[in-house]
Amino acid sequence: MANPSKTIVIGSDHAGFGLKAEVIAAIREFGYEVVDIGSFDCNPVDFPDIGAALCRVILEGGAKRGVMVCGTGVGASIAANKIKGIRAAVCHDVHSAHQSVEHDDVNVMCIGAQIVGPWLARDLLKAFLDAEFADTEEYRRRVAKLGELEKRL
Repeated sequence: MANPSKTIVIGSDHAGFGLKAEVIAAIREFGYEVVDIGSFDCNPVDFPDIGAALCRVILEGGAKRGVMVCGTGVGASIAANKIKGIRAAVCHDVHSAHQSVEHDDVNVMCIGAQIVGPWLARDLLKAFLDAEFADTEEYRRRVAKLGELEKRL
């Protein structure tokens, strides 16, 4: 059985399918195992369905984090953030890729295949996967407030 702390779940819709193979190769190169939940071809698929499957793997303990690739990353981020316990961010720059984890304890990075190419996607992945939550009172308090929003609104 795979070690969840060294496993990343990945998903894409049809718009992200072309970049997904490059992302998988980079994740493996960085020393992680990959759980690929689809899509498995470029036929149209609804990103909320893929996003839900990706988030389920994380919430059930099968992966440390997830990466969702769609056209812009925006739809995937919206879908993932609807799920309690998931904090997703669209990351198209390296600073956001690491700081979203360090400050906001993000567990799903969403990238847009129509925005970034393989070279930048690789840099984003490296920053996201190397980042660790800065477990200080300040950041724990803010992340806890995000969890409270899930309960209140």
